[in-house]
Amino acid sequence: MRTGARPLLVVLALLVSSGCSGNRDQLLADLQSPRPEVRALAVKKLAEESRSEDLALFTRAAKDMAAIVRGEAAVALGKSQDPRVVDLLGELLEDSDVDVQGKAAMALAQVKNDKAKAYLTLQYGRRGRQTRQVIVQALMQANVPGPMAEVVAAESKGIWERNLLTLSEGSLPERVGAAEELGKSGRPEAFNRLLPLVRDSQVVLAAAAVRGLGDLGDKRAAAAILPLLDESFPELRESAITALVRLQEPQAIVRLQAVAGEKSAVSPLAIDGLLELPRQPETDAALCVVALDAVTVDAIRAARAMRDRGGCPLEPIAERLSRVPTAASGLQAVVGLGPSAKELLPKVLPFVSHADAALRALAVDAVTAIADSSSTPVLQKAFEQELAAVQAARQDWISQPLPEKYGQGFDPSVPAATEADRDALTKEKQSSLMSRVKALNAARARELGRPVVQPRPPSELVDDVDASRLQPLAGLLRALGAVRAPGAMELLKGFTQESSVTLRTAALVGLTRLGPEGVAAARDGMFDPERELIKELARALAEQGEAGQAVLVELLPKISNEKLVLLDALTRTGAPPSAVEALNTVVAEGGPESVLAATLLGRLKAKQATPVLVKALEEPTSVGRRELLTALGEVGDGSVAEVVARDLYHDLPEIRAAAAAALARTGTGEQAGALDALKGDYYRRVREAATFALSKTTTAAEGSR
Repeated sequence: MRTGARPLLVVLALLVSSGCSGNRDQLLADLQSPRPEVRALAVKKLAEESRSEDLALFTRAAKDMAAIVRGEAAVALGKSQDPRVVDLLGELLEDSDVDVQGKAAMALAQVKNDKAKAYLTLQYGRRGRQTRQVIVQALMQANVPGPMAEVVAAESKGIWERNLLTLSEGSLPERVGAAEELGKSGRPEAFNRLLPLVRDSQVVLAAAAVRGLGDLGDKRAAAAILPLLDESFPELRESAITALVRLQEPQAIVRLQAVAGEKSAVSPLAIDGLLELPRQPETDAALCVVALDAVTVDAIRAARAMRDRGGCPLEPIAERLSRVPTAASGLQAVVGLGPSAKELLPKVLPFVSHADAALRALAVDAVTAIADSSSTPVLQKAFEQELAAVQAARQDWISQPLPEKYGQGFDPSVPAATEADRDALTKEKQSSLMSRVKALNAARARELGRPVVQPRPPSELVDDVDASRLQPLAGLLRALGAVRAPGAMELLKGFTQESSVTLRTAALVGLTRLGPEGVAAARDGMFDPERELIKELARALAEQGEAGQAVLVELLPKISNEKLVLLDALTRTGAPPSAVEALNTVVAEGGPESVLAATLLGRLKAKQATPVLVKALEEPTSVGRRELLTALGEVGDGSVAEVVARDLYHDLPEIRAAAAAALARTGTGEQAGALDALKGDYYRRVREAATFALSKTTTAAEGSR
């Protein structure tokens, strides 16, 4: 006899001696069934009898291996309303199964004493969204006034006290995390805690304190943070830039301009900071200076941003272009400014044939960005010269095209005549199998509308010219496409079959600039095996407006392994309204691609996407929950308010904030209670989002009366 069965036999004997029915005997026997659903049903039926002596049975069932049995045990223990079961229900509230947690919460509500309420309040801050929502319902059932506000306030207090304790007594990594968390609270008291740490000898802690002050939003911190831009520690400088941007501090403009122009590791972050600060004449002027003085890549990025803002003064750029030593800085500014710097084209064109290779490359990029047809003769001449030089370099050691097929006896897929019969037969079978696989793949590709890409000879068998040597020719190919030079279509089509990925990419990108016909010609390049080529071509297609974007949308179902590349290109420029169906499919399939697809659907404000977005949001393990909520908010369909409101109970603050922001556009007065409770949330951004949403939903509710 098993040792664990003895107490149960004693109970059974007592029950039989008291005159229990045959049905009860069966229920007690069912408690030993190997099937968990039978044991769970037995617990449920016994609970309906409400016998105090069954409490021991329910206590035992609460330790069962099956979650379904533990859940029914929690319900049964709650029905007993016995104060002795509170601790056991508190344990079940921490169960690994979410459904068991929810049933334990509702059971605690039935006990209705202070200890049960304390368990519910404590566990709210430790549980996931579903259980948190059930805890609020349980407290409401227990007649606790303002239950959500109470548990949110308790969670906020607990997080604050824990972070204060960690900041003073924790290890260094713990103190770093606590400093940032104190800042995220947005509480005025955090200012005095964090400010002294800015000069701490531990750089990582000082940097965390600076980031915390940025999240705090208290502009008094700017005076202490600004000098840190002159520090020698990159981490401290990075945190200072981040904090000043979050504080939207205008005094940082001059300092950020200086950091952006010093060509250091943190310069790109300084440029990002200038772009994120509120637009005003001072920030525009700073970006124009950066376009001249920063590293080429960063300068072009700053100038491109100014292109969208109307451009920069051309006089300083013209002055740089008038002298060879400073011409590179002027050319890089023109590359970013593009058509807005068209007046400078006469000063740019002479550099297309300059002796300095770096200046030539920048000049070609500048002409490409301006895209004016008047520069065609200069580009054509430069192209002919560069092509001749490249051809000469390629033919140094090879004078005729290499064969693209194996010679007799060298094809590994063909059995060798000298092999033994058995080996030859094996190779023949393998060859036949591979041929059939290739044929099936080709047939499938044709059904999907995909071109069959023929393998190219290895590039090392074609020429030994380094890819960097081909960059000038590649730049000229792009330029000829940009200015729509006569004969550019056929020229670029020819280069799409190049063995060099550098030239192939340039030709395909150039084709996208030749209108709808060129876009159609470049389409098949999206099936190239080179991922970097696909990425650059996808961005070029997206930049050509609806014609190029439509190609990317059409290819979404056909390029399964590079969906992220296509969607990333579309998020930079936007997707056409015709993309909704394809984007819905991507969201329904899930995965990381669904995050970008949901973002695009939100921007399109596609109401027909609402069911798909809602279904994805209802998946507990859905990827990109914040993006899904944001998309639903941008769509603005009021029917989703109830689904969105569930995430007001989420355990992650960024999700709660996103749900509140979405309800600002989709919510009704029914969510007012939960939003009002979140005004006491620990995290500042959640409080601000909830306050804004509450004002919007209240206004909408009053307007509908």
